[in-house]
Amino acid sequence: IQCHQEIHVVMGNEACDLDSTVSALALAYFLAKTSPAPKAAFIPVLNIPRADFALRTETTFLLQEQGIPTTSLIFRDEIDLGGLHHAGLLSLTLVDHHILPGADTALEEAVVEVLDHRPLERDRVPSCQVTAELVGSCATLVMERIAQGPPGVLDRTTAALLHGTILLDCVNLSPAAGKVTPRDVACVSLLEARFPELLARNAIFEALQAAKFDVSGLTTEQMLRKDLKVLSSDELVLAVSAIYVDLETFLRRPGFLQDLDAFCQARGYTGLVAMTISFNERNEPSRQLAVYSRCETLRSAVCRALEEAMTPSLHLQPLLSPWSCVGAYAQGNTLASRKKVLPILRAAL
Repeated sequence: IQCHQEIHVVMGNEACDLDSTVSALALAYFLAKTSPAPKAAFIPVLNIPRADFALRTETTFLLQEQGIPTTSLIFRDEIDLGGLHHAGLLSLTLVDHHILPGADTALEEAVVEVLDHRPLERDRVPSCQVTAELVGSCATLVMERIAQGPPGVLDRTTAALLHGTILLDCVNLSPAAGKVTPRDVACVSLLEARFPELLARNAIFEALQAAKFDVSGLTTEQMLRKDLKVLSSDELVLAVSAIYVDLETFLRRPGFLQDLDAFCQARGYTGLVAMTISFNERNEPSRQLAVYSRCETLRSAVCRALEEAMTPSLHLQPLLSPWSCVGAYAQGNTLASRKKVLPILRAAL
């Protein structure tokens, strides 16, 4: 700010999963390499505090494998985006999301570009360049952008990051998981053609999947924070956590209810939806849902919205819950990922 240096930040969503992280790193790198005589410094920002990065086990694994030290990354608590914007120095590109959370509303007018793989839930000003395509991974959109740019920009490290991310997001390109599209497949094939030395698909997918689902050393609070989205209305704040163990194991963790109460009270959440996912040996997903709130009205409303949802229908089957303040379900529609459930919850709020 003192030097009046313009900053162009490329930032993923608050869950800061592998897709958000790699999309931000790769796109910022590409922009820095290709922008004509840039006035701005291009900076990828990981949208979590540095202290939370250890919870992103698949991301720390892949970056370590590619020799990228954590010390070279910039986290949300290490850059004053509000101050930069107030000084008129901030441009913001959003990857892997297109709606800023309530706390960041003031940054809206700094957004110059969006790359997302969700349906658009709001319009942007005409001057903002929007790419919103329903592909399996946002990294696919970044790769397509790089492929359209000057030759020779893509290096082996960036290629390996994009390759691993698309494979993990699209469940090793398995049609049964319902995430992969022909464009994801085309990007993986293009990366492999340009860099034949990339690890075999099965090897990198299984290593990343194992790292992602290794929650053995995490507390309940860390499991809830590991992959967290937050929705809010005027009076209510709802946390939505992806959980990487089956629901029964999760609900029966020692001290579970006290941990859940403490987690929500400390952060001002009125309720929490836990979406569990686990895979069998054929990489077929199994999904379950838990709805927690001490406010019976909210819990009932959220449960009803999920049960009655038609776009998509979740095919929920009630499960016996050990806690009266937690509703539990098996989710018959295993293709309905959190991305597809979030609009249902937002409407319910």
